[in-house]
Amino acid sequence: MGGRWKLPILIRLSDGKKRFGELKRIIPNITERMLTLQLRELERDGLVIRTVYHEVPPRVEYELTPVSSALIPICLQLDEWGAKHKDVHLGISSTLIP
Repeated sequence: MGGRWKLPILIRLSDGKKRFGELKRIIPNITERMLTLQLRELERDGLVIRTVYHEVPPRVEYELTPVSSALIPICLQLDEWGAKHKDVHLGISSTLIP
């Protein structure tokens, strides 16, 4: 689950279904193209359900699958960890990068 935007998308969907425009509005600095690409990948990976309502104008909603709902506590912990360590310089001492 790589990509800068996937965790923020999943976290924003954790409180219920959202339309594309809602996601765009509540995720600062994401472009429409990137949001589209990330949502497609999340749907392909079985983490997001895309529901199309055949009405005029067409309406599309995104929501979490049961699998991704189980990931939300982990995503929130990662978000908290990232906020706590965002100022750490990556090159100083990493045991994960040779």
